[in-house]
Amino acid sequence: MLRIFLAVCLLTVSCGAGLASDEPAEIKIGYLRQLPSKIRISLIDVPAANDGLAGAQLATEDDNATGRFLHQRYTLVERVLGEGDDPVAAMNALADQGVSFIVTSLDADRLLKVADAGQARGETLINASALDERLREQDCRANVIHVAPTRSMLADALAQYLIWKKWDKWVLLRGSHENDGLFAEALRHAATRFGAKIVEEREFRDNGGARRTDSGVAEIQRQMPVVTQGLPAHDVLVAADESEVFAGYLPFRTWDARPVAGSAGLVPVSWNAAFDQWGAVQLQNRFTKAYQRPMTSQDIQAWTAVRMIGEAAVRSGSADSGKMLAYIKGPEFSVAAFKGQKLTLRDWNLQLRQPILLFDGRNTVSVSPQEGFLHQVSALDTLGLDRPETRCKFK
Repeated sequence: MLRIFLAVCLLTVSCGAGLASDEPAEIKIGYLRQLPSKIRISLIDVPAANDGLAGAQLATEDDNATGRFLHQRYTLVERVLGEGDDPVAAMNALADQGVSFIVTSLDADRLLKVADAGQARGETLINASALDERLREQDCRANVIHVAPTRSMLADALAQYLIWKKWDKWVLLRGSHENDGLFAEALRHAATRFGAKIVEEREFRDNGGARRTDSGVAEIQRQMPVVTQGLPAHDVLVAADESEVFAGYLPFRTWDARPVAGSAGLVPVSWNAAFDQWGAVQLQNRFTKAYQRPMTSQDIQAWTAVRMIGEAAVRSGSADSGKMLAYIKGPEFSVAAFKGQKLTLRDWNLQLRQPILLFDGRNTVSVSPQEGFLHQVSALDTLGLDRPETRCKFK
């Protein structure tokens, strides 16, 4: 135990100062979230009520495992937003409790409201949920760090693998909702960037109606081939359906015998329950033992966000939020997240660089960036908008 303590102390200048006090330095981490939508095509994909929260809780335990040697104590303070609740009031309530870092699982509009109001309170937000490109681009904020990947990062990760497979002729089938259009836009950009050709694009219009009826399976079996009938020659059908209206029904029901990717089939994600490389098994096992369910992308994103705060406290040698934030935004920052390499921050938009997993619903098929996709700074910067493309001007 003493050897561990001394080894950790070598990483920080605060050991002596911390031991001089009877009470450990308390670092409060806020977690502001809205409950996840329960609308899913498959019952096995309905998120748990603690989706994301469980990851943040496990990371708080991990922070405390190190913190006790440094005379630091981490506390997670949660606030849950209902449909009509004011996110700014919730942020202020966290700030009043001494929270300086707030991990968020909010949609883009709510996140921006909290970010703008939080600047006056000195709050730093870590986005663990919203994929929206605009949060890192035209609507970027200097007090918002992004752990959740962007849609362009997910699309680029998928595109690299499809190009590696030489499946370069795509049909794009997009949904009719706004988020579907945003993912479709990211897929178009990825196709252009990596040399794929979208030979045809179609829209699947959501006309409402019951998702589950007694005759549902028979209707879907008849409908999906018709939707995909008469397509030009293609290698893969790529679906943009974040609203979960149709994509989950495509595999094995298309008119032509073609693989499905995007929002179903081969799906780009930040994490999946089958991922077992680079020591991930030990994290998966600890999570499953603690929460009796698999770890999700929302869980790992919240886990990483909380671990970033703990890492900053250790490496900066301080519980002072200003010094911690300076370390996170500085060139020496990195965090380990069981993805085979240290994750770092893009200084031009505060987006966390990270590999993206390609998941087929049962196994991790591959991990992007793919071999052969090179970059002058980091291969991870082949995923998502690069520095020359950014429109971010921090507010």
